[in-house]
Amino acid sequence: MSIFEVLPELSTDAEIELASYNTWLKQLLYNRNISSREEAEDYLHPSYETHLHDPFLLHDMEKAVTRILKAIASNQKIVIYSDYDCDGIPGAVVLHDFFTAIGFTNFFNHIPHRHYDGFGLSEKAVLKLHEEQIPSLIITIDCGTTDIEAVACANKLGIDVIITDHHEPKATLPEAVAVVNPKVGDTYPFDGICGAAVIFKMVQALIVKGGFPIAPGQEKWWLDMVGLATIADMVPLRDENRVLAHYGLTVLRKSRRPGLQQLLRKQKASQKYLSEDDIGFTIGPRINAASRMDTPEDAFHLLATKDESEAGERLMHLEKLNTDRKSAVALMTKEVHVRIKAKEELPAVLVMGNPEWRPSLVGLAANKLAEEHNRPAFLWGRDGNGVCKGSCRSGGGISVVKLMEVIPEFFYEFGGHHMSGGFSVKDEMIHTLPEALQSAYVTLGEAASVIVPFKVDFQISLDAISSELLRAQRQCSPFGLANPKPLYLISNVLPKEVVSFGKAKEHTKLTFATTGIAKEAIAFFRTPEQFSILPTTETTVSLLVHLEESFFMNRLQTRLRIVEII
Repeated sequence: MSIFEVLPELSTDAEIELASYNTWLKQLLYNRNISSREEAEDYLHPSYETHLHDPFLLHDMEKAVTRILKAIASNQKIVIYSDYDCDGIPGAVVLHDFFTAIGFTNFFNHIPHRHYDGFGLSEKAVLKLHEEQIPSLIITIDCGTTDIEAVACANKLGIDVIITDHHEPKATLPEAVAVVNPKVGDTYPFDGICGAAVIFKMVQALIVKGGFPIAPGQEKWWLDMVGLATIADMVPLRDENRVLAHYGLTVLRKSRRPGLQQLLRKQKASQKYLSEDDIGFTIGPRINAASRMDTPEDAFHLLATKDESEAGERLMHLEKLNTDRKSAVALMTKEVHVRIKAKEELPAVLVMGNPEWRPSLVGLAANKLAEEHNRPAFLWGRDGNGVCKGSCRSGGGISVVKLMEVIPEFFYEFGGHHMSGGFSVKDEMIHTLPEALQSAYVTLGEAASVIVPFKVDFQISLDAISSELLRAQRQCSPFGLANPKPLYLISNVLPKEVVSFGKAKEHTKLTFATTGIAKEAIAFFRTPEQFSILPTTETTVSLLVHLEESFFMNRLQTRLRIVEII
């Protein structure tokens, strides 16, 4: 049974402070902890000129800029070493575009292989780069803060390292020329920016100090990559991130990048009306598919190239990789289902693995498994270095992190949050992991549960869903972590029609007789039978929904997206 709570109405003070806004907007602002006129104006009107922080407040920024300017002036070889995900890759494009714009060409982009190299800057990668590229300087993007040994290795080889990152530091930092990270030190006002944003701040600083012959404001065109990463990496969309996401989407809608344009055309998504949902469901998965299926460079070149023909070739390969990814996950899921059917009794915690499975894909299958069986799912595979790695997803309100904390001796490392996590398992422990996690579940009992109720912005009737509400909601976008998409409760409505649609009839659509602007409610990859309450045309139901605008195939449709039927 889904638990929800309707958020409280405005306080008297907030009502006075927000009096100039309409009823819908006032409540949406208050629900996002905005209760003063000044906060509301900053939130509703993010400013590139006044709401971004000084890049030189970032730890070691001055040192980093000085070293890079020296490398540029002396034409020293620079390697841009970026992470392989939808933060590191767009960040790499930003620095690539900056160097290209100033006419500096003595650089090389390198992206580690997810399966064989793993996350971060490694000694193996440093040795390989020294042998093949002979760089004077390595600049990391979205990684490196904890890679002490790799930086020490580079130092011995006479290679300087500048780290730009946003991950949590440990007690000791690498002995790099600079560690530029908002979570290091206490000089930067906001520590929530992503890796691509950190490198963008560095580019801003380089422009200030470098005296380069580039047009004022040219760096704003690179905000498309910063906005893409900010939204895809799920950092909190408050403070500076709201500005970067807002302007990032603005630039994405006008972006001249042929790879991006072709990708959106292929998916019948409207560039003019691009939203955070398009990043989450269309662009992000394809960027990540490249590293999951071997070649992160394809995603980088798709975004970086200015050549239409190359963009087309990269996109074709990326689409193939994405299709291969789906097929691999489907086969994995099928194997899991066969194993589950063979069990006499379904355990409270599902734990399965196969040395042939790619760790980069198991999280996608674990998510499906946890949803289907309403219980935690732990799946593992073996990476290119022979290490058993896995992903876990919650189900039924059970914290996967709490389960792992009971048996730390089983893991080389583990982490995450209550709903999802990752782990690497010691070889000698892999076969007893299912029993250990089951025992951990029994030991914890009620303490294993983490109930996160749905936060409802307000209860509303179908007839009251108006263009005025939609306009108020639009003003609060883009939505994401720390700025959730509004959730509405619609009570006791009778569907006029209940339809399964899609090639495999895997989606659900309910239609209603209403004078409101949303006549239908849909749910993707969820059949009517998969809801806790089966919707029919004979019984009233209550819905938890988002209100959304779809521009699929350039046709505007206002509809409801079903979160749950209660």
